[in-house]
Amino acid sequence: MIRASHPGPAAAVTLVTVVLAIGTGVEPMRVVLVGAAMLAGQLSIGWSNDWIDADRDTAVARSDKPIASGLVTRSAVRAAAIAAAAIAIPLSLLLGPLAAVVNIVGIASGWSYNAWLKRTLASGVPYLVTFGTLPLFVTLSLSEPRPSTWWAIAVGALLGFGAHFANVLPDLADDARTGVRGLPHALGRGASSVIAFASLALASIVACLGIAAASPALVVVAVIGLVAGVALAVAGIMLALTRPPTRLLFQLIIASAVVDVILLAVAGPAIVAR
Repeated sequence: MIRASHPGPAAAVTLVTVVLAIGTGVEPMRVVLVGAAMLAGQLSIGWSNDWIDADRDTAVARSDKPIASGLVTRSAVRAAAIAAAAIAIPLSLLLGPLAAVVNIVGIASGWSYNAWLKRTLASGVPYLVTFGTLPLFVTLSLSEPRPSTWWAIAVGALLGFGAHFANVLPDLADDARTGVRGLPHALGRGASSVIAFASLALASIVACLGIAAASPALVVVAVIGLVAGVALAVAGIMLALTRPPTRLLFQLIIASAVVDVILLAVAGPAIVAR
């Protein structure tokens, strides 16, 4: 059941959310609620993915998928997905109605990708929504809820868009065999790799400009992050355009995303709109 929940992405998104909440100044008990609500939602999205894709995973003999391997039943994973979503709702409501609405929208967006949009040219939209609302969920979870800055939302959305392409790249062949054709499939591996890095580089640029404008004391840190993020993105684009895909490509994508996450975390209270 843990493997079917996509534990890596669920843990990563939850960790980013908690770090961002701490940096933003969310009170300790509310940080716990923020993390719990986000984790429940991410587990729900992960389980719904494996439940909905069970037939596809079985058709292509995905040995890494617990349902396809016979290690867990589809009905058990479906029940877990629904239960996790049901738990996320009251946890979110404890943070206030505005925070709850935003987190529920993010969860619903993730489910919409699994159930339908991953097979369309609008496959990137759920990632834009789910990741773009993450900073907003954090700032609305303050004891005195405040919206997040436009640039923090933009950075989250760009990170999500890049993550979409990065996430799909390893599965392009299997997806093609089962009729899944989202935006990355239509564009191809090379173009998708370039778009993933370009999205992350743009996220670094937006984060740097936003941080510099909101907190001049952090200008040096923002510039260092910008240089690192853009350098990784350029290296990744050059690699994608000149060599066959390798694991290094995915590692560069992860490194580039980490730089952008660190920039958001360092910004802290600066992501709260004044």
